[in-house]
Amino acid sequence: MHIVLDDTAMAAAGQGNVLASRLIHRAHAEPGWFLYAPACALVEADRARPGTAEHLASLPGISVLDLDLPAALAIAQQVTWAAAHTHYAAQPTADRPDGAIVATTAPNRWDGEPVRVLDLTP
Repeated sequence: MHIVLDDTAMAAAGQGNVLASRLIHRAHAEPGWFLYAPACALVEADRARPGTAEHLASLPGISVLDLDLPAALAIAQQVTWAAAHTHYAAQPTADRPDGAIVATTAPNRWDGEPVRVLDLTP
């Protein structure tokens, strides 16, 4: 299971969202569960809730995704960096042929986008 946290899910995790906490626990404790934090979304989550980036980056079950050249080129065509980097990270790759699921507390943000969404709204 490959899941990409958007900035809203990261901020929610820092505020004690039970569903986000369960995802983090599974990614740490269960084989086959992978949780990703795109760097641009991590920055935006930290702006909304200071301390979020440092906290999430320190958790062993979360992989922070760097802003590499292909991601930067994809982001340059979008309005917000956080959503664009999350969208880019959820796309299929050789390691994730089916792509990844976007975990969010704002599922309407992803309406009309070609990504699968996991609503973390309690």
